[in-house]
Amino acid sequence: MRHTVLSLLLFSGSALAGSVYLNGVKIDGVTNQKFEKATVRIDEKGNVLIEAPGYAVKQVEGGPSEVPVSNSGMIQKQYFLVTEQNVVGMSEYDIDLYVNSKWVRKLKSAEDQIVSEITRNLVPGKNTVMFIAKKVAPEARKSLSSNHFFRIIIGEGTMSGDHVMIDNPVVRFERTAANTDDVSKEFSLTAR
Repeated sequence: MRHTVLSLLLFSGSALAGSVYLNGVKIDGVTNQKFEKATVRIDEKGNVLIEAPGYAVKQVEGGPSEVPVSNSGMIQKQYFLVTEQNVVGMSEYDIDLYVNSKWVRKLKSAEDQIVSEITRNLVPGKNTVMFIAKKVAPEARKSLSSNHFFRIIIGEGTMSGDHVMIDNPVVRFERTAANTDDVSKEFSLTAR
């Protein structure tokens, strides 16, 4: 029964020949687009009305087939920072995190694991992430081993309850107890 109704709708829909609208703007002829978190409604005239917050239509020369649709202003993925140490405090590094030249927080080797969402610190598209690591060892160092590490991973992920799963790690920074120099390292991250 469902298949019959769908076939009838498709057959009768071709006779109506409505237009496609995105947030009230006609976008007939646009191809290869995907809208996430959108509401789609078909009105009595056969027009397809797409309501997709965060998406905008920009008219360019060349007609409707060249109308780019962008999701400017919204990041669809969630980005998380996770620290990992095999023995807390043994690397003796404190690391400052900057995103787009703004200080976000200090990550200390004496702290337990940190899991933090940093999506709000990012902008859609290209971002810069910088780590500035400083050795904080007193004269008597706890370890000289490269096996004692302080690792930071930033990636796209999901949160379920109090658990975070990083599906796509995009930045990885690491210092070990064997390292003695202060260092800064910059990474590029494209938020999508």
